Amino acid sequence: MDGTVLVADDDRTIRTVLTQALTRAGCRVHATSSLTTLLRWVEEGKGDLVVTDVMMPDGNGIEMLPRIKTLRPGLPVIVISAQNTIMTAIQATEAEAWDYLPKPFDLPDLLSRAGKAMESSRRGMRAPAAPAHSAPIAAADPSAAEDLPLVGRTPSMQALYRLVARVMNAELPALITGESGTGKSLIARALHDFSDRRGQPFVLASAQDFGADPLGNGAALTARARGGSLVIDGLGDLDAQAQARLVRMLDSLPDDGPRIIAIADGGLNAGLDSGTFRHDLYYRLSGVTLHVPPLRERIEDIPLLADHFLARAAREGGTPRRLSASALEAVRQYRWPGNVRQLENVIRRLVITGQEPEIGRAEIEAALNAHPAATPLGEAAEAGTLADSVARHVRRYFELHGADLPPPGVYQRILREIEAPLIDIALEYTGGNQARCADLLGINRNTLRKKTNELDIRVTRRRKLM
Repeated sequence: MDGTVLVADDDRTIRTVLTQALTRAGCRVHATSSLTTLLRWVEEGKGDLVVTDVMMPDGNGIEMLPRIKTLRPGLPVIVISAQNTIMTAIQATEAEAWDYLPKPFDLPDLLSRAGKAMESSRRGMRAPAAPAHSAPIAAADPSAAEDLPLVGRTPSMQALYRLVARVMNAELPALITGESGTGKSLIARALHDFSDRRGQPFVLASAQDFGADPLGNGAALTARARGGSLVIDGLGDLDAQAQARLVRMLDSLPDDGPRIIAIADGGLNAGLDSGTFRHDLYYRLSGVTLHVPPLRERIEDIPLLADHFLARAAREGGTPRRLSASALEAVRQYRWPGNVRQLENVIRRLVITGQEPEIGRAEIEAALNAHPAATPLGEAAEAGTLADSVARHVRRYFELHGADLPPPGVYQRILREIEAPLIDIALEYTGGNQARCADLLGINRNTLRKKTNELDIRVTRRRKLM
């Protein structure tokens, strides 16, 4: 690797390590703890690559990137930061940094990226930049970013953050996958809230929305979403009719229509394999796929998330608390079947119920014992009571609307979500016999007939299972 690298970091140890490693790799290195000095070197024409920290004593490294771009348009910049949130990745991408790496970074990885950056610069190539923005990202509400528990320094989460930053303004539909409680709804909100579409509506659609659409083409949904984002939650739960309606809607979207974001739990692949989920619909929705890893696969992020939830609870008026070393070890050892949502609920309970500044191991273990034990992946969807399942879905519905409340009529929409599968399955188990089904449900036959018409449930003679 040949070239001159300008390093700016206020941590002497990091400057020393980078200087030694880059020198051994064949580079010449100028290192400083000052952004003012770094900018002077850039103005003097020094350097083939800049590696800079974000938070410096005399300024912000990301905020300086536009100045560097003006002075030296072809000079690549790699941003390194101890701020392991999605906002850092988004801001670095919008400022057209060549790359972004969280601290602590893998040294061979940084050297590899540095080599690619300088080689591409010599060839006149540029890093893939974010699409042009009609408004700076700072226009988004900064407090919204602080409230999103999208925190993590593990490689899987940092890769996800970089991908979100690259595709947030893409015209492609986005498919977000992952287990329940991992934060898929937060990724959907981030894609909308930090994009150029953030001034337009954010509309949530479910299986019932497509089942209840009399036109069968989603016209009402697209009209509501306008040029914003239309989020289809519970993609894997769509039945054949709803899938067909969704295909028709996607095929009729206008050029100035909403961006489609679909959310699916782990069962989507099984549906594709079994043929119960349409492959053509999957291909229409998976323009870019973002997978949110489960918490057990990013154990190193658990302390960061716990601190985030403790701090937020304290800001909301709770007792300021911290985890003891032994409590933190218990948290790291737990499997977290409910993922980030479960961790947040446990932390909230500890803040409400405890008064001591420090949370001990016995207290955290008691809180964890109140939750169901981890289950095998294939059984995760079956764990808990019906009320637990409904609560998870209702909470996710509210979370998807962020700081805003859902449109009026939540009660009826949620009841329809429960009513449709209840009636459909009851008909299945009574062989399509409406009189017997009505008796089983405890309603009269006229009410059942009215419900099947309203919910667009096909009533046919079925295989009798009871």
